[in-house]
Amino acid sequence: MNKLRIIYNGLVTENPTFVLLLGMCPTLGTTGSAITGLSMGLATSGVLVCSNAAISAIKNMVPDKVRIPAYIVVIATFVTLLQMFMQAYLPSLNESLGIFIPLIVVNCILLGRAEAYASRHSVIDSVFDGIGIGCGFTVALTLLGSIRELLGTGTVFGARIFPETYGSLVFVLAPGAFIALGFLIAIINHVRNRNKS
Repeated sequence: MNKLRIIYNGLVTENPTFVLLLGMCPTLGTTGSAITGLSMGLATSGVLVCSNAAISAIKNMVPDKVRIPAYIVVIATFVTLLQMFMQAYLPSLNESLGIFIPLIVVNCILLGRAEAYASRHSVIDSVFDGIGIGCGFTVALTLLGSIRELLGTGTVFGARIFPETYGSLVFVLAPGAFIALGFLIAIINHVRNRNKS
């Protein structure tokens, strides 16, 4: 399959957040601002690319009976390395993302891609699949975080867009995540349906 097509699938046709509706826990929990959304997306993308490559490389050596546990161990290894790196070099970001970094291990996007793609394709194709799905996830989290930050505080990536008196606290809190995500999914579905007809 064409490598650009694999990336396009992850960004558009198989976007994990807006199309497949996977990984909702970090999507809703870490998008209170654009920077945390972008950071969580990049962290997940890094683990996804590395775990896809490793799982594709070992797929013929892993017996079917222990396939899923083996994939989880591979993913957990990369998440542990990521967390150690963030604790050493990005402590404030590690603190702001909190429990969501270790929870990457159980993110259904990673295990789903390992089972559906990496275990059936070459290492190179699996890397490109990880890049595509990771980019789609990162774009979705950054977009949602930007919208929530703009509506909640009047800033985007900390840059003031609206006056300080502007802002609706609900968009910074958990209900705002559900509201913003619902509207984004509705808009994307409307655009996709119009393009089909």
